Amino acid sequence: MTEQLPPQSFEPLTPQEERQWAMFAHLGILTNLFSGVLGPLVPLAIYFIYKDRSRYVAYQSLQALVFQLIWWVGGSALVGIIWAITGALSAVAIGLLCMPFACILSLIPVAALIYGVYAGIKCNQGEDFKYWLIGDWFRSTLIG
Repeated sequence: MTEQLPPQSFEPLTPQEERQWAMFAHLGILTNLFSGVLGPLVPLAIYFIYKDRSRYVAYQSLQALVFQLIWWVGGSALVGIIWAITGALSAVAIGLLCMPFACILSLIPVAALIYGVYAGIKCNQGEDFKYWLIGDWFRSTLIG
């Protein structure tokens, strides 16, 4: 005879806890400074831990996850490809013309880092932060 356990009910987060965990999800981008690409694991973990306790934290952590995947991981891959092409073309004079473009594109991960920290600060201040382009899409997907 098996004994059935009662379903677990999670206590909702307080507004302060919601702001704190949303901020941590956005600040997960700082993990990339030490690991290179492990930053998206922070908002992903926060999402799975708190998705049943707070829709706000779920929304903010999913936004942070997609933002990091697109702008940090994707941007870094794009920068690596551009630098590889520039290096290969450096044997020819045209590669030297590509260097300024590659330098400008190298700022994408830095801009993503700054924007992620800004998002974390805004969430900690109690504002409902939305990333440009992906925030509205996530809101309509998550809320329905």
